[in-house]
Amino acid sequence: MQNYDENDSVAAGFARHDEDTTDLTLVTSGQIEAHLKNAGAEDRAWLTRQNFNARKGDLAWLADGSALVGWDGKDDLAALGHLPMRLPEGCYKFTHSITNLQAIGWGLGAYQFDRYKDATRTPARLLLAGENDLVEVMNKVCATLLTRDLINTPSQDMAPSHLEAEATALAERFGAQIDVTTGEELLDRECGAIHAVGRAAADQPRLIDLTWGDAKHPKITVIGKGVTFDSGGLNIKPGASMRQMKKDMGGAAIAMGLSYLIMAQNLPIRLRMLLPAAENAIAGNAFRPGDILHTHKGLTVEIDNTDAEGRLLLCDALSIACEDSPELIIDYATLTGAARVAVGTEIAAMFCKDPELAAAVSAAANVTDDPVWPLPLHDDYTYMLSSKVADLVNSATSGFAGASTAALFLKHFVNDDVPWLHFDVMAFNTRARPARPEGGEAMALRAVYQYLEQRYGDT
Repeated sequence: MQNYDENDSVAAGFARHDEDTTDLTLVTSGQIEAHLKNAGAEDRAWLTRQNFNARKGDLAWLADGSALVGWDGKDDLAALGHLPMRLPEGCYKFTHSITNLQAIGWGLGAYQFDRYKDATRTPARLLLAGENDLVEVMNKVCATLLTRDLINTPSQDMAPSHLEAEATALAERFGAQIDVTTGEELLDRECGAIHAVGRAAADQPRLIDLTWGDAKHPKITVIGKGVTFDSGGLNIKPGASMRQMKKDMGGAAIAMGLSYLIMAQNLPIRLRMLLPAAENAIAGNAFRPGDILHTHKGLTVEIDNTDAEGRLLLCDALSIACEDSPELIIDYATLTGAARVAVGTEIAAMFCKDPELAAAVSAAANVTDDPVWPLPLHDDYTYMLSSKVADLVNSATSGFAGASTAALFLKHFVNDDVPWLHFDVMAFNTRARPARPEGGEAMALRAVYQYLEQRYGDT
């Protein structure tokens, strides 16, 4: 099933079959001696002058205009991810087979966010060989490019209404159904937590609900935290902490990218995507520390800190997700700084009630070069969420185990019999790496899709 066009292919750094190409060859340090032995005198001289040792990231040109690419032998995104912006503009092909994962790395390395500033150059384009599944490669690349674009767009152009427009366009593209609950309608639907977080903003809070697929297929629900900008509310963030809060809707962006991929690949599941969207703004009607919110689940939540707002969006969405008893709920959220302290910015922290499910997703993450790491849902820490005047407090007063206590808060809103995966992610590359440019990132997207495809692909 093809859901990309020629413009998508160019943006992702892939070429048409009628283009002239330059040959590339991957060479490891263990192969360089044999390669030099078989090369002609002119090529040996060229390689010597360029000090080519076939280290990862090395690049050397040969006399006929072809090039050798240093490689560490790993099947990962970084194998080719540096090439689209390092090679001169033009079209290239490899003289040997490359894997789909390496091809995806090329496509991700070609990404440029050019909505507000023209790109400085066109990425080099790769012509894939017949053994590569171009449809799968392109769909996986395009899912990530969509996610990155959404995260990188500043809040002025990515308010809750803009996020709704993006979800509507996604629904139209794949023939999905979409329903949106907005503003005061959230109270009628008993979503008091979503309403409270976003009621102070000019752009109203909303719950975006997309469904797609055959109702007879297994039900999978994907949820993403959609805080389109987080000032911290009345517990206002310091300036340095607020600077990148356009990315606080990264969970919604990843959920949308995963949904794109599921639909583009026509995975046989009944997909539901829930995006609770709000701007955590400051105004006279902003929710306050000490307020008690009524949630969709029926639990009351005392507000300790208005900057712990993402879990308030998710709690209503998780409760709604459980109503139709899906086989699996997956949520993504830029939820806690504590998760970043625990695993850093380049790994998705994963919480799961089922050890076998967690192990299967971890294995899928290793295969797709999309790292996740399990953190504990330690029930004994629930005491830190107790309130004297409500069922729960939204933020533990202690800074200890902050990612776990946030996940435990969410666990109260998931039915015991529903499998659940929660990802606490950075959703942003703080440094540029091959295939991973600085900026928005689709963390744990390909890992989860790999798991879903393995489990449901033959349904």
